[in-house]
Amino acid sequence: MSFSKLFRRKPTSTIIQQGGDGEEHSGLHKVLTVRDLTFFGIAAIIGGGTFSAIGNACFSGGPGVVILYVICAIACGFTAMCYAEFASRVPVSGSAYTYAYVSFGELFAWIIGWALIMEYSIGNIYIAFSWSGYFTNLLESFHLHLPEWLTINYQSAWDAVEAGKGDEGIAAWKNAPVIGGLRIIFDLPAVVINLLITYLVYRGTKESKNFSNAMVVIKLVIIALVIVVGAMYVDIDNWTPFMPNGFSGVMGGVSAVFFAYIGFDAVSTLAEESKNPQRDLPKGMIYSLVVCTVLYIILALVLTGMVSYTALGVSDPLAEIFALKGVKWMLFIVSVAAVVAMTSVMLVFQLGQPRIWMTMSRDGLMPKKFSEIHPKYKTPGFATIITGLVVGLPIFFTDENFVLDFTSIGTLFAFVLVCGGVLLMSPQSEAEMAERKANGKFRIPYINSKFIYPAILVFSAGLIQYLFPTFFTGVFSFTEENVVANCSMIVFLILCVVMAVLAFVKNLSLIPLLGLVSCCYLLTGMAPSNWKWFGLWLVIGLVFYFFYGYKKSRLAN
Repeated sequence: MSFSKLFRRKPTSTIIQQGGDGEEHSGLHKVLTVRDLTFFGIAAIIGGGTFSAIGNACFSGGPGVVILYVICAIACGFTAMCYAEFASRVPVSGSAYTYAYVSFGELFAWIIGWALIMEYSIGNIYIAFSWSGYFTNLLESFHLHLPEWLTINYQSAWDAVEAGKGDEGIAAWKNAPVIGGLRIIFDLPAVVINLLITYLVYRGTKESKNFSNAMVVIKLVIIALVIVVGAMYVDIDNWTPFMPNGFSGVMGGVSAVFFAYIGFDAVSTLAEESKNPQRDLPKGMIYSLVVCTVLYIILALVLTGMVSYTALGVSDPLAEIFALKGVKWMLFIVSVAAVVAMTSVMLVFQLGQPRIWMTMSRDGLMPKKFSEIHPKYKTPGFATIITGLVVGLPIFFTDENFVLDFTSIGTLFAFVLVCGGVLLMSPQSEAEMAERKANGKFRIPYINSKFIYPAILVFSAGLIQYLFPTFFTGVFSFTEENVVANCSMIVFLILCVVMAVLAFVKNLSLIPLLGLVSCCYLLTGMAPSNWKWFGLWLVIGLVFYFFYGYKKSRLAN
């Protein structure tokens, strides 16, 4: 095995030819405009993070969680600009996988493609569970009741029995039918919605686009209503203390908060179905991120203002707050909004994953079957069906908390490499930059970080020392409880210093540098168990790569 072959890069011209108008034209329908892409971004971002994960984040960090939303928004903003730069230069499907192939080489491209399975497919498992909870509430409002053993996953029911608490889980375990000694417990609504979404995506992008756009309008109107009505019940005393569990409590919600933002990069997977990807993809990503950030911050303030943060550690926080306030007519509206919102998220994620597999298949890293285009519907049909199975099967044996953490760490890892990839890409000539500007194509502004980034680093260190005098001494004091958390923070601090040196020596571009550092900072908030499972996932992916992808790669032939 040649070590250098692991980092063989694919020429940008070849990638564009495979997905563009060359001899290997993808055959996908180009039907998406900038409005459609923006709506797809909003559809992917406003969903489980709004109607479910926000509750856990508020419970962990209190009102101060808005700081974490701002931090995540800044990190995603820098990252979105890096995605936009890549989308403008490499306007084909594949998202971060394709971008890593251009900048880091094949091994890192494979790692990113493998990690993105966590974002799109495994992330949809969490959305399916959350969708099921709100859909069940909606049925209850019509006096329709599903048996408990059809509304909860097996793992959650078993955990409830083990802990001796959780009425729904205990009831499901006691009342479930038994076949061959095995209790039949599964989340039926979650399974059904996955089947329906898979079928819709299989049929075509145009049909999915119209359905998604309609749902986005509905959920934005309802979220605005939630904010307006909720603001009438805000008690500012609930905002004190602002950070009841300290800044560590705020950072404890990083998985939940970051999960709320991960959908914007799904837009980049739709490049080959965009009418003008080099102009419209960057706009779609950035517009959707700005709209959703504003909504998240306002919504978090309203939630923590209406009730004590201690009441928000539930899977359906928006329904919970209106139930506590006795505003029963809003319960129905919130349930409708949640069902609509999370349906659109599943739709976009289910669109994204097959197109990543399709691109990997073209490169030989996945079996050829994954790149086949349906002759009638013009969609990657086989890859879409496999995505439905990857989402559907774990619904029977996993739970939402595990999926939430697993998804967030994989996505952050991908974002780090996207920002790093922009730093590594060779600068374009003045003629190329002028051509992109003349044609309205996005280009990331170059700001020399030589002096700015070290200054930001010194200022930030001084500000932290002033606001949190024990922070640095705490980081370098190791106890059995904090050794893992402190190790990750020390690694991050070393990275900051190293990047400051490189910025001074190499004149690095400031925006992708800040994106890389901010995403790495969010990784420090991940629990040790997250790293363990993520490491195991990467090992499985590398085994597949070395036994199949390395040998089958088109660059190897």
